Amino acid sequence: MILKTKRLILRPWKKTDLDLFFKLNSDPKVMEFFPSILSKDESDKLAEKIQEEFTSKSYGLWAVQIPSIAEFIGFIGLNHPDFKASFTPCVEIGWRLAYPFWNKGYATEGAIAALKFGFEKLNLSEIVAFTYEKNMRSRHVMEKLKMTHDPKEDFNHPKLPSDHPLRLHVLYRLKQETFFKNFS
Repeated sequence: MILKTKRLILRPWKKTDLDLFFKLNSDPKVMEFFPSILSKDESDKLAEKIQEEFTSKSYGLWAVQIPSIAEFIGFIGLNHPDFKASFTPCVEIGWRLAYPFWNKGYATEGAIAALKFGFEKLNLSEIVAFTYEKNMRSRHVMEKLKMTHDPKEDFNHPKLPSDHPLRLHVLYRLKQETFFKNFS
């Protein structure tokens, strides 16, 4: 499954994406709100997990390219969180783009395509997003997507130790009808 927008192609992953994915995952700017940068092995294992999800579900976190500009700039897509929380099981929208491609509207543009796929093709009633509470860049994208945040749903990420400074996360929700009202 390939999704196309005005400027982007969201596509299955290729082996040639792995080195660029590692470069992205080892960039402290990109990984600022994650527990740590990733080693080459960790980055490759994450890419393998993403590809396995694609194989089993026929969708997931698509590799993103900009035709005639960049073969791989990161990922955007749908994911199933692998932890227990008050809002799981669920489908989340997620993105991670290389720093040179920030602040150009690519995350929002690609996320709209992935959301459209989730609501139209998968007929999901809701898609969520979450991030560390102080990650204002991601929160801004969530708000541009018309996702809503209820502070009562903020949560401590169960995969982080209780004393970890990035543990408190905010949850955003988007209902199918809200998406169609704003993006049809």
